[in-house]
Order: sequence, then structure tokens, then C-alpha cells
Amino acid sequence: MALDPGFWRGRPVLVTGATGLLGSWLTRRLDEAGAQVVCVVRGSHKLNGVKVVQGDIRNAALVEQVAKQYAVDTVMHVAAQAVVGIANENPIPTFESNIQGTWNVLEACRRTATVRAVVVASSDKAYGDQPELPCTEEARLEGRNPYDVSKACADMIAHSYAHAFGLPVAITRCGNFYGGGDLHWQRIVPGTIRSALRGERPVIRSDGQSIRDYFYVEDGAAAYMLLAEELHRRPALRGKAFNFSNELQVTALDLICRILRLMGSDLEPEIRNEASNEIRHQYLSAARARRELAWQPLFTLEEGLRRTIQWYREYLA
Repeated sequence: MALDPGFWRGRPVLVTGATGLLGSWLTRRLDEAGAQVVCVVRGSHKLNGVKVVQGDIRNAALVEQVAKQYAVDTVMHVAAQAVVGIANENPIPTFESNIQGTWNVLEACRRTATVRAVVVASSDKAYGDQPELPCTEEARLEGRNPYDVSKACADMIAHSYAHAFGLPVAITRCGNFYGGGDLHWQRIVPGTIRSALRGERPVIRSDGQSIRDYFYVEDGAAAYMLLAEELHRRPALRGKAFNFSNELQVTALDLICRILRLMGSDLEPEIRNEASNEIRHQYLSAARARRELAWQPLFTLEEGLRRTIQWYREYLA
């Protein structure tokens, strides 16, 4: 996988969700590559090196105004309410952010003549429970629970804009992101690391046997940039979805034990077995990305976890 070092220099790029886990790393990489980055963010965040517009992607007029004002060429739509537990407790804000927000961004792109490539973040959760694993991009989107459904809807809306309007949009479906900067402590990776640093037993909300594949956030940022570059060069990618994953099946218990081992901790996790509305067994095939994009992950699971642990050691020091 080789990114063109000159491709992003001076290119106007809109990033939504720039203060989130993936969005923050993606924004940093784009800025380092020389892109002219503008971000729509809620609240009064300041991001070094990039233009920040305060607002909400649920405001359609604002999104269109930003896209036109900055003559945006490429859009990275990664904004979402991404916590499954929050979606289960209060689904309406999740639907508004993840579904309405997506059609607002895509409509703004359709109405902005300068936009030449759009990458939309779907999720492995859009597949729901599948009878055959690993999930390939040909599998039906079978999301059932609120978060899963919200991402499946966003995914289908992106396909609709590609098919009905010829919008140059491609879709990503990634494994579970982890990495430095995730401050949702109820998530398994940051929660486990913080507990270990405090000398407290890490908590597993499930029975520990749910299977996922975990995808390091710096790998995710590189994959998004690669897909956007290829979408510029190859119009035939319009409307296509791509899985990005390390293609490993890892239980929650195994992941926590790996983290504790890398941290030199002898703590035992506390298994609460209280989680609900979550997919039991899921992992992705990234064969299409390898074949059509010449993509491969930059980091192994252990390398990603080591870098993540170091980030939290410094942050929580």
C-alpha cells in the first residue's frame, strides 16, 4: 500500500467527526500530508493546523455552505454517534446523527460542483449477525439493533447517491477501532488500560466470549486516505464498499488478557455478563481491499496495542 506523497498537497478536504477517535487521527494525517483541511465540529474545539467551523452535520444548510465556501474537493464523512450502549439507551440522537447527518453531507456534496470524491464511514455492525463468516462486501446488511441499523441505513443512503446521482462516493466497513485518543472509558481497550494503570480490575460487560476483529486507528486513517486517492483515479469504484480489517477473531477476554500482558499486569478481569443487544460473533474479510486497492494493514494487533498503551500512559500520567 503506497500513498502518493504529493496527492494531498493543497487539496481542500472536509472532515466530519474530526474530534472523534478516527476523525482526529485522519485529520492529523491529512494536515501532515499538506491538505487544506476544514472540519465541522460541535462545541468550541480547536484543532491545530486546520480550519474549524462550529456546527452540527444535522444542519444541512451549514454543511452545504462549508462545502461551497471552501471549494471542497474531497469529503471524509466519519462523524457518528459510535457508542453501542448509548444507542441502546437513547436511539433517537443516534439515528439523527448517523442517518440524517449522512444524507445531509451527501446532499451537500451533490450540490457542490467542486466535490470529486466522498468516503462514507459505515461499519462492520451494518452486517448484523451473519450465518457465514468472515463477512464479505456481498453479504446483506442485516443490522437489527439501533447502532447497527443506523450504520446500515447510512451505508444504503451512500449507495443510493452513487447509483441515482452518480456521486463519487465509496463506503468503508471497518473492524472495531481502537487507539490513543478514545476517551469513551466504557469501551474495552481504553477502559482496560485505564483500569490497569490505576491498579483496578478491568471490567468485561459481556461474558467475555463475544468475538470481534480489532482495527488500529492509524491503519484506519491510512486506509481512508488510500481509498479517497483511488476513488479520484478510478471512477469505477463509485458506489463500492470495502472492508478493512486485520482479519483476526479475538474474544473480549483474550483482548483484555493481551493488554494486561503487554502492560506487565497480573490483574484478573471482572466478568459481569450484563451486555445486551450486541452481535455475538463477527469478523471481516478484507480480500477485496487487498485485491482492488493493494491494501494491507500497517500494524499487527500487538503493535497497535503497544502504541495505544503508550499513548494512554502519557495521557494519564
